[in-house]
Amino acid sequence: MKNIISKTLLGLGLALSLASCRKTDSPLTKVTPSNLDSIAANYYEQYLKLYPLEATSQGDLRYNDQLPINIDKDFISGEIAFYHSVQKQLENVDYKSLSDDDKVVYDVLDYSLKDKIEAYSFHPEYIPFSQFTGLPLNFPLYGSGEGSQPFNTAQDYDNWLKRMEKFPIWMDAAAQNFREGINTKMVLPKKLVLKMIPQMRAEEITSSDFEKNIFFGPIKKFPKDFTTSQKEKYTQLYKEAVAKNIIPAYTKMGDFLEKEYLPKARDTDGYNNIPKGNDVYTYYVKSWTTTNKTPDEINKIGQQQVAMLRAEMEKVKQQVGFTGTLEEFITNVKNDPKAMPYQTSKEVLDGFNGILAKITPKLKTMFSVTPKTKFEIRQTEKFREASASAEYIQGTPDGKRPGIFYMPLPDPAKFNVTSGMESLFLHEAIPGHHYQVSLQQENTKLPKFMRFGWFGAYGEGWAHYCETLGPEFGLYTDPYQKMGYLSDQMLRAVRLVVDTGIHTGKMTREEAITYFLNNIAYDEAGATAEVERYMAMPGQALGYKIGSLRIRELREQYQKQLGKKFNLAKFHDEILSQGCLPLDVLNRKMELWAKKQK
Repeated sequence: MKNIISKTLLGLGLALSLASCRKTDSPLTKVTPSNLDSIAANYYEQYLKLYPLEATSQGDLRYNDQLPINIDKDFISGEIAFYHSVQKQLENVDYKSLSDDDKVVYDVLDYSLKDKIEAYSFHPEYIPFSQFTGLPLNFPLYGSGEGSQPFNTAQDYDNWLKRMEKFPIWMDAAAQNFREGINTKMVLPKKLVLKMIPQMRAEEITSSDFEKNIFFGPIKKFPKDFTTSQKEKYTQLYKEAVAKNIIPAYTKMGDFLEKEYLPKARDTDGYNNIPKGNDVYTYYVKSWTTTNKTPDEINKIGQQQVAMLRAEMEKVKQQVGFTGTLEEFITNVKNDPKAMPYQTSKEVLDGFNGILAKITPKLKTMFSVTPKTKFEIRQTEKFREASASAEYIQGTPDGKRPGIFYMPLPDPAKFNVTSGMESLFLHEAIPGHHYQVSLQQENTKLPKFMRFGWFGAYGEGWAHYCETLGPEFGLYTDPYQKMGYLSDQMLRAVRLVVDTGIHTGKMTREEAITYFLNNIAYDEAGATAEVERYMAMPGQALGYKIGSLRIRELREQYQKQLGKKFNLAKFHDEILSQGCLPLDVLNRKMELWAKKQK
């Protein structure tokens, strides 16, 4: 899974930055661009001022000392006014006269503005964070010295001190917004709040012990050129800042959640139980899938996919001679020694390199445009291995840092290939996230808001579609690897049933967990965490399967329509040529492409 922070923040209220943008202190400058290129460039320039943490994450260091209170009413009204002003500029563009590529740019910007404005009509700021996402969970990653906030110079150390100073203001605003949510009955489920309270009190963020608090990371690892007096100065300043700003802010929030918010939180699970909940959920479904499919339609697609995949799993069960039920087989493969052939980390990493070697000759027939960004397979670092998932961390557009596929291997002998080793590589690495993200970043013809933009339905949909290319690459011939692929597909299918089930009132949390465990080889803790993620982020989990199915539908449609004129490499190149797109924009783009092929 690629990092979903930026879209997540949008989903929870575009919640990471607009706060200190008071009417008297707006970071936005008045510019009236005249053509699409300058409108798009100006939009993104202003957007990064509103969302300086996103700028930091992208390596844009200009706003590294800023932490706006982006959940504040004045900030939000300023942000909405800005989006309306860009919409007005777009109205002056003659759409018909644009090139096909520029029509896509226009469509994406137009879609993004409408989506962001509509989000605020449902007051997502009343739930400023959850147990799964939001500033209180992300802030320690920036402050650890191991994240995207740089700590290379004295200026860098000063910048982070300023952000820490603003953090308690953001937390106070969050508590006030939670209270507004209580007044309007837009509150989180009690089951989730119970997970948030210990997060706010975690030793890594509230301990004054120098060795335990994550925020002391930067003063444990100073740059080599720092003088003794600089080290002493910043050690003192950081200890004071953590004691004054960080520890009290988290402690206060933990107390607020326990004493004031928890008693008012709801006993129900889905968004259907909050005022106008069905409208709110319908919006999130539309926003995360970038389509107009209804929750009911998606639920039916999910059920069809689950039935189809169960039938495929039955075939694998028979192939390996297992005589029990499918549920028993799903549980059994978790502990089957035949599914755990490795002893050392090197053997597992060699296995992934073997997958790359196997698919490389076929890549040339499936893609004519490939990334310049280099690619590496690495074991996840020991300090974060225990809690990490397999992931792809994108390289830098300048090529200085490669794209890296990280694999945590705390115990290589327990690495189970039915966790989807081959499908995992196609999704997270090549040709999944590495091809898509690298080609997008490398494309300097794209406006920056698209070069660095992300739509989960497309980005995760593409990676999930890449898993289905396994048979064409000569993969999934081993029954355990095939089971791993089917399990990966099943996870995304189950999400369609469970997410829509919970938020329309068809399923309780407990029923969702049971359904999950009947179809996927997770333990109960893992299944519970997944289901609670869907409760906290309605609609987010739908994009993977909906995006994948859309790309597959487009491929089959144009293979049929174009016959011998259809070229798979050209089709893939066109899908990837302008980065992440809303799926309905992708439809229009591919329609124009198909006309040219004829």
